[in-house]
Amino acid sequence: MKTLFVAAEGAPFAKTGGLGDVIGALPKSLVKNGDEVAVILPYYDVVDQKFGDQAEDLFYFFTNVGWRREYVGMKRIIRDGVSFYFIDNKHYFYRGRVYGEFDDGERFAFFQLAALEAMEKIDFIPDILHVHDYHTAMIPYLLKEKYHWINAYQQIKTVFTIHNIEFQGQFDPGMLGQLFGVGDERYRDGTLRWNDCLNWMKAAVLYADRVTTVSPSYAQEIKTPEFGKGLDQIMRMESGKLSGIVNGIDTDTIDPETDPHLVAHFSVDDLSGKAKNKAALQERVGLPVRADVPLIGIVSRLTDQKGFNLVVEELNNILQHDLQIVLLGTGYADFEGSFSWFAHAYPEKLSANITFDLELAQQIYAGSDLFLMPSAFEPCGLSQMMAMRYGSLPLVHEVGGLKDTVQPYNEFEHTGTGFGFQDFSGYWLNRTLELALDVYYNRKEDWQILQKTAMTRDFSWDTASIAYQKLYQELV
Repeated sequence: MKTLFVAAEGAPFAKTGGLGDVIGALPKSLVKNGDEVAVILPYYDVVDQKFGDQAEDLFYFFTNVGWRREYVGMKRIIRDGVSFYFIDNKHYFYRGRVYGEFDDGERFAFFQLAALEAMEKIDFIPDILHVHDYHTAMIPYLLKEKYHWINAYQQIKTVFTIHNIEFQGQFDPGMLGQLFGVGDERYRDGTLRWNDCLNWMKAAVLYADRVTTVSPSYAQEIKTPEFGKGLDQIMRMESGKLSGIVNGIDTDTIDPETDPHLVAHFSVDDLSGKAKNKAALQERVGLPVRADVPLIGIVSRLTDQKGFNLVVEELNNILQHDLQIVLLGTGYADFEGSFSWFAHAYPEKLSANITFDLELAQQIYAGSDLFLMPSAFEPCGLSQMMAMRYGSLPLVHEVGGLKDTVQPYNEFEHTGTGFGFQDFSGYWLNRTLELALDVYYNRKEDWQILQKTAMTRDFSWDTASIAYQKLYQELV
């Protein structure tokens, strides 16, 4: 099977979040399973800076973006058996960052047109064209409405994955003619219209052959007003082609037995190295080095979506317990300020590191006993899976991918891989933390069972990719 991914970011070339991780890992796993896979990405300046010496110049052509005639350079890097093709245009992609520009609509309109026209030119006509999030969401529509006359394209099946339904690509309908070079019939008849805007994500949901999200629970949640961000009606209408597949993690690099950032390696059969990582982490962040106190790790963006309004509300109560917290992240200024204030007030209990540091992040996964992730909503989440692989038990709000990947502790059956609360409130966050502390201090045998169960859960992409292969095979 030939599969082509088109996305706005992909690790290790350009990554801002979970989408980048998926594009970096899923194609590699599909190749291992015998598929022929290619990826098309924008050639950002950050890609040129890090990988420019590896990029092979193939050719160039021009595409029409409305009345504009734009240059499309094609580059290629082959990595892990996957051909990564890059669309080069300095005007659109040399901005110092991936997103957040005033003309993102035009930038990604150009990218989608160029990607569709490039398929013939690179001689890669896929069986499955898999596009991701709003930046590539017009591709299924364009394939059927603008490029349907190309014979080679007529058998292509499309899959659209929603990584976060909050960002839908809502633009002025004049974009259809001014950028995409198509008529407005599908806007006027309501197909592409939502809240009096051209909605790219709605277009993808209606035109793609299959729609996926990054966890089964999130696939159900986005059909409700609470989580659907205004598109829940469309999701219910198209529920027959909607499914959820949990993301994986790169178990080659997320591995306590080989991670180069750790002071000592460890495994599910020998956890002695974890204690050494805990002591080293406590020392690094300025907390008292104590083996007997539970260390809670946080690696996150500090936002309402991640649940930090609950944490800040309860932090004074939380810090009355005999515990330590090490936080790494940036986000809303008021959350940053609150954590910094409490770290100053409770220096022996809280270390607030308002920055991002990959090495420290890995050391927190490896050195902490609990990992706090109380997200208000979470399409999938990767941190809880990473934490489990390092024997750090997640404490989560049971929502989206957190619900699908973390099995809450059952004190009667002595089972689970972490701790969870269902009602999104500070009260239940605190009650669940008290349960976790009780298990840590008073039920050590249960704690060890949870740790070992968590560490042996299979979250590899090699396993996750099987579900995608099955989905693809149903289409062709």
